[in-house]
Amino acid sequence: MLIPANGRMPRRGERQRGVVLMIALIVLVAMTLAGIALMRSVGTTSLIAGNLAFQQSATSSGDTGTEAAIAWLQTNNNSGYLWNNTPAQGYMAQRQDPVTGQSWDTFWTAVINPSGGPSLSTSRPQDSAGNTVSYVIQRLCNGTGDPTAPGVDCAAPQSVAQAGSSSKGAGAVALLYNSSIYYRITTRIDGPRNTVSYVQVVVTL
Repeated sequence: MLIPANGRMPRRGERQRGVVLMIALIVLVAMTLAGIALMRSVGTTSLIAGNLAFQQSATSSGDTGTEAAIAWLQTNNNSGYLWNNTPAQGYMAQRQDPVTGQSWDTFWTAVINPSGGPSLSTSRPQDSAGNTVSYVIQRLCNGTGDPTAPGVDCAAPQSVAQAGSSSKGAGAVALLYNSSIYYRITTRIDGPRNTVSYVQVVVTL
């Protein structure tokens, strides 16, 4: 057994107080680390919740772009006006699609609204939530011009609507619909915190 230099053995109470101090320091460090982790977790959760709120707000604002595009289509659906491209109004009479593996965001910034190049989209004023809405309308045809002309190849249901009262067996008469052309409206919403959201709607006239 080792004897201290002063020749006096430490008492049991002194040894116990030293152990308690060490345990208290370890517990204090553990509680400090736990508090820091909790603060970081709360901060991250608040950031995620805020981003989701901005994303939902941006998506809701996209409805204004869709409604404006539909109103423009209804106004100009006459005299073959929709047969040709009108880039200044955000309208393309020929469909445009991203290439394989290309996202719509990349396609938008590279083709629809390229940096330093002519824009094919129409922008609306910024709303009260800080969202800026832009949209482009694309006729779902492989070419411009009269949708009934060869090579234009528009996505449309079968034409010539008719009705009759004769009794027929099942499958004997196919249902026929009025001719109509499909239009795809793609809306991009740029919001606060660099929030970007896309909404796509297909309508027929």
